[in-house]
Amino acid sequence: MAEKMTLEIEEMDDAFEIIGCEDLDAELISKPSLTYWKDVWRRFKKNKLALIGLIILSLVVFFTIFGPAITGYDYSRMNYEIEDQGPSSDHWFGTDKAGRDLFTRVCVGGRISIVIGLTCTAVMFTIGSILGGIAGYKGGVVDDIIMRLVEIIVSIPYLVVVIILSITLGRSMLSLIFAMTLTSWGGTTRLVRGQVLQIKNQEFVLASKALGGNAKRIIMKHLLPNAMGIIMVSITFSIPMFIFSEATLSFLGIGIQPPETSWGALAASGRGSLMFYPYQLFFPCLMIVFTMLAFNLIGDGLTDALDPKLRQ
Repeated sequence: MAEKMTLEIEEMDDAFEIIGCEDLDAELISKPSLTYWKDVWRRFKKNKLALIGLIILSLVVFFTIFGPAITGYDYSRMNYEIEDQGPSSDHWFGTDKAGRDLFTRVCVGGRISIVIGLTCTAVMFTIGSILGGIAGYKGGVVDDIIMRLVEIIVSIPYLVVVIILSITLGRSMLSLIFAMTLTSWGGTTRLVRGQVLQIKNQEFVLASKALGGNAKRIIMKHLLPNAMGIIMVSITFSIPMFIFSEATLSFLGIGIQPPETSWGALAASGRGSLMFYPYQLFFPCLMIVFTMLAFNLIGDGLTDALDPKLRQ
């Protein structure tokens, strides 16, 4: 009996022909799923100018870290026997009026300039993100108080604050960082507040509230991460802004002072020798230009890469 049923089933199978399923892999996933940040990197790599900016920045950082070790010169050692020599195989950027290797000094100055840019940006966005997130999420009286404080801070002249604090606290790197970040977080607070206001009434935030999430958790786990795209883009533009501000202040004589050095201080030192030894001004300025160009190219690339509307 069982053999008879088996034969009948085989005959029924032969009576039908399966069509339209030649591609047996049709239900397989054509490509692996990507996380958000992997997709950001994939789109970022398609922007050639952004990759060029990343390469330039990598080279600048490499030489600022390992440049003195490559040349073997002490950036503060004076040798008046070789003062004001032009670029050569021994001294790639030449020497300054005290006979110090200019390439080594540019590398060491780059460390200070980049550290100041990164530190000021980190402080600015930490304060701005916290206050902006609280103001946007809480609203009401809390929002009014924070926004009025921001308006007061933004209205204070930036250069006046830096000059007063430099005179009061001394011309050191820490006092310069404090002066530059004291009034810089107002714009970030407004930026984050605007993003939080757009996000806080969406469904996933309401779901977190319904599940008992407190304000701190909602701000840190939901609101700020979803606003991170615009924040990251703003960060890439803020770092070169602080580097340029430090260079300007040091060039004017109210920034980094000897024996420490920075790109702005080197440019200020080379200004007096411009007519006879232009390379002493050219190379520090060139490094500032390269660094600012690199960060701006990276920022333009992140603008497109972090835009969720362009995700495919």
